[in-house]
Amino acid sequence: MATNGALNRKLRMALVGGGQGAFIGRVHCTAAVLDNRAELVAGALASDPARARASASDYDIHPERAYGSFKDLVAGEKKLPEGKRIDLVGIATPNHTHFEIAMQAVEAGFHVVCDKPMTFDLAQAEKLAEAVDNRGVVFAVAHTYTGYPLVRQAREMILNGELGEIQAMRSFYLQGWLRTRLATRLY
Repeated sequence: MATNGALNRKLRMALVGGGQGAFIGRVHCTAAVLDNRAELVAGALASDPARARASASDYDIHPERAYGSFKDLVAGEKKLPEGKRIDLVGIATPNHTHFEIAMQAVEAGFHVVCDKPMTFDLAQAEKLAEAVDNRGVVFAVAHTYTGYPLVRQAREMILNGELGEIQAMRSFYLQGWLRTRLATRLY
């Protein structure tokens, strides 16, 4: 088992968003556990409490750690002994919710990995940065593509000079839902 330095254990993660019918939550979860240094143990997986709880089995989250809302997740995890509660919160919700969820997690003392964008404006970003500094937690904006095996392989190939000097690069990635929307507009 990979460890995390002095912790000598996997990080315990909660996911907010990513429930049934969502796309990016599964991507974030997969990226987070890819190197075997984290495990998903809790979640508030949808804005609808019933759907949030129903989605937990899709992630192998035990029912008592399947929360109906993010506020319930924070309150429930804070009640657990420090050795059992989550270490970090992954935020994979619609963009307009990131700031509020991140602030609540930070103020509760949890580390945060937030999908981009972290906020909608500079004022929110500054307020969040101040809260992070005051609480002494880690805050990261997720760029999950860096965790993909093909992206890692391409990076290594470039660093090792296997592709020569790179002059330009162009890439495309169409997600299933986006591909379907584009196809209906184009045809």
